[in-house]
Amino acid sequence: MTVSAAVSETIFLERAASIIRSGGLVAFPTETVYGLGADALNPDAARRIYAAKGRPSDNPLIVHIADPGDIAPLTERVTPAAEKLINMFWPGPLTVILKKTKLVPDETTGGLDTVAVRMPDHPAALGLIRLSGVPVAAPSANISGRPSPTRAEHVAADLGGVIDMIMDGGECRVGLESTVADCTGDVPVILRPGAITAEMIGAAPGAHGDVRRSPGTRYRHYSPLAPIIVTDAPPRELSEADGALCFDDTRSEYCGGAVVSLGARSDAAQAMRNFFAALRSFDASGVRLIYAETPPDTPDFAALRDRLFRAAMPL
Repeated sequence: MTVSAAVSETIFLERAASIIRSGGLVAFPTETVYGLGADALNPDAARRIYAAKGRPSDNPLIVHIADPGDIAPLTERVTPAAEKLINMFWPGPLTVILKKTKLVPDETTGGLDTVAVRMPDHPAALGLIRLSGVPVAAPSANISGRPSPTRAEHVAADLGGVIDMIMDGGECRVGLESTVADCTGDVPVILRPGAITAEMIGAAPGAHGDVRRSPGTRYRHYSPLAPIIVTDAPPRELSEADGALCFDDTRSEYCGGAVVSLGARSDAAQAMRNFFAALRSFDASGVRLIYAETPPDTPDFAALRDRLFRAAMPL
């Protein structure tokens, strides 16, 4: 069921929180993408997330909290590196990884001895977590491997009829998943790039390619139905069955096919916000092949480049 009224209204949040407390699944908006939420401390609820998404069970779930102090019971120690980032960027699109306590079940952490935690910057998400009274595990609310959802209709297309409730909070303002930083050591290490860049936090970039440290990166993600070819120079004349993912400054150069722009090449935030919706629009167009222009190789586009190249990975 989709709740189309204002998600901040207590009646809807209380209903969603009741579902979480009873071990059910609720899709809810955050500033990054829509999350598929369940009680992070309930092993059966965590297993339901994996089953609903078709997600590999060794791919950890991110635990969402509503106050920075809520991290203490979940972790053995909040390191100085983590404390610095929490003070700088919470609430916001940053996930920190720390050693977990026994309170967090292995089902939530994919069997790892660490836990990924973030505090989202969205009133509906924070309200849901507070009313639930438990930390909420929430990967993206989509079928595993598909483009992440940035609108409630994206969730419904993938999981409608499978989960207990979808909260409609409109379009997500960031549009890509959070930056993930391993803070178990003295210096944070980026395992997944996001809107908060390595340069912004003084972290070591590039570790998102190390599958030993970030299990989710061994799987294909974010992919539309049609294969993607990433190239600096996509063909300007397209067949009617092809698509082109481009920027505003080249859109007028294409003929034929389905042409979708991410926005201005100078605006990484806009491109990130539009990316997943653009991929889903190609599904609706029924294209057989997508040519994607390579984004600029600059720090602000690092997260978009990561998602695009992973979406283009072969099966």
